Amino acid sequence: MHPPLQSGWIDAPHGTLKLESLSLENGECIQDFQLSYAVHGNLEDQKLPVTIVLCAIGSSHHRLDFLIGEGKALDPRRMRIFAIDAIGNGLTSSPSTSIVQPRMTFPVFSIRDMVNSQKLLLDRIGISEIKLVIGASMGGMQALQWAVSFPELVHNVVALTPMAKTAAWAGAVNHAARLALQSHADDPGDWPDQIDRRWTSWSSIMQLLCSRTPAHVDSEFGSPAEVQQALKLRTRSWIEQGFDPLDWIYQSWAYDGHDVGNSPGFQGDTMAALKSIRARTMIATPPLDLYNPVEAGRWASEQIEGCEFVRIESCAGHSMATASDPVAARELNRRIRDFVD
Repeated sequence: MHPPLQSGWIDAPHGTLKLESLSLENGECIQDFQLSYAVHGNLEDQKLPVTIVLCAIGSSHHRLDFLIGEGKALDPRRMRIFAIDAIGNGLTSSPSTSIVQPRMTFPVFSIRDMVNSQKLLLDRIGISEIKLVIGASMGGMQALQWAVSFPELVHNVVALTPMAKTAAWAGAVNHAARLALQSHADDPGDWPDQIDRRWTSWSSIMQLLCSRTPAHVDSEFGSPAEVQQALKLRTRSWIEQGFDPLDWIYQSWAYDGHDVGNSPGFQGDTMAALKSIRARTMIATPPLDLYNPVEAGRWASEQIEGCEFVRIESCAGHSMATASDPVAARELNRRIRDFVD
């Protein structure tokens, strides 16, 4: 079920790819697979190039809506935009929504599985050329995987706050967030008493401490009491969107295990996988990111031939690639629009 529209989200036509099963790289399969997506622009106009928009961990096809619109980086008048929901986000097949493989019987999946499912959607629609693949955070990680897995299809890649191989630091953050959710994540009977407290703990880690910087928090809040009140409101908003703790946990496992070097043909060589990328690539980071380290994005950019590395001056940290910093959002729109043009 689609969550209630939030401020800044764009309502757009939705579609679903349905498959009897989706084969995963670990040899398992997701049965009765469904892939959710939204379309911006005229899908019937074959002259318009195709853009694929990918979502971050715990987010939906609305993740980069701040970049979509007339005059923005992703202009629906000039391209057909497919904003695709990743496996495990509650809209595409997930532990919380599967009837055949519910909850912990749902198979573990990877970021490459996400990308492979997206490729099947394009095959079904009949698209054999992609002008741009773009994503932020886990979406940026998927974008780089697209460039490695399907170099003949992708012309341009924009990866915001990405990693080509998940850093130990990012894994530590995910582990702390899982601990906030995990002990009752598969016992719905406990949720009425536990869910608020567990999402509050998770929000403190994922939506404050690792997604921003000390300077950004100090500029927004005048005291610890203000922080706590804001977290209460943010947690309530998050719960109202209906995201399931187990879905986030499964996506975080995919996040932790990601390495483009494990793509077929590279035998774990991350550098070789990045050097194989033929798409024009831009990687953008803030000066400081307490989730996906800036150093990981910079290192990836150094391995990709001709990659444009962009530092967006923002104290918002990992949240630089959102609408939360209006100045950074305008700069990203400008830089991405110029890059694609």
